[in-house]
Amino acid sequence: MKNIWIVIVNYNTEEYVKKCLSSIEKLEKENFSLNTIVVNNKSERKPVLQLTSYVRKNYPEIFFIVNEKNVGFSGGNNIGISFALKKGADYVLLLNSDTCVHPTLIRELFEVFEQDNAIGIVAPKIYFAKGFEFHKSKYSQEDLGNVLWYAGGEMDWKNVIGFHRGVDEVDHGQYDTVGETQIATGCCMIIKKEVFKKVGMFDERYFLYYEDADLSVRSRKAGFKILFTPRAFLWHKNASSTGGSGSALQDYYITRNRLLFGMTYAQSRSKYSLVKESMRMLLTGRKWQKRGVIDFYLRRFGKGSFSIA
Repeated sequence: MKNIWIVIVNYNTEEYVKKCLSSIEKLEKENFSLNTIVVNNKSERKPVLQLTSYVRKNYPEIFFIVNEKNVGFSGGNNIGISFALKKGADYVLLLNSDTCVHPTLIRELFEVFEQDNAIGIVAPKIYFAKGFEFHKSKYSQEDLGNVLWYAGGEMDWKNVIGFHRGVDEVDHGQYDTVGETQIATGCCMIIKKEVFKKVGMFDERYFLYYEDADLSVRSRKAGFKILFTPRAFLWHKNASSTGGSGSALQDYYITRNRLLFGMTYAQSRSKYSLVKESMRMLLTGRKWQKRGVIDFYLRRFGKGSFSIA
């Protein structure tokens, strides 16, 4: 029987964690052992104490780790992954705290691995949770809950911009084919232990954003395949712990980390374009975009200069 561990990182999303755990409780658990770890990334004291009490009362089998400092999405997940591997995990499912999963999620993800021993990571189809779409007025009531957030991930290497296939589209089955994809999303992906043994875990220099793209690239370079399967799916309350799309936090970490990612993996022409773009951003960018550029060149990684607890 395979041993699967779910890792959830919490940062001030306590109410979402409760709903996420409730959906996990309904997962089909045939033919595998399932365990869950919640890693608290220094959320506000009172809410996290309440969450700890809630988990111990309602889910005594769940492991709860409290960090003394915020080590970011990458560091928080690494703590959970390390714990799971020490406990004998064969597979680790990374899951955002602001998600709700379909009961067949893990069964459908796990079945993909049986197709090819070279498969190292499998990513599911992810929908926007109702009311969390980018363009809410665009959809009818019947569309809500069926709007795609992720149906595979690709990288535009010329411009060094990652994008989700199908994002903002209503799902009509247009991406209902299992196949390889370039970038798995940290929102939800299942990774077999051999990947961690060969390429390591998340690069903690990223702290937040682009760490999943970095792990995806390293995994593919090491010979592992990344597959997308539409038969596994869940719902995501997008950007619930980061201030939403276009926030100062996103300006800073996406700007800095895109430079780090691109200068690590892109071709020379794209690197040259990135440098030119970064110089323009220093002159015309928003406050935290400018700070992100500066910190990249000063090699201030991890948490960096952004003011976050």
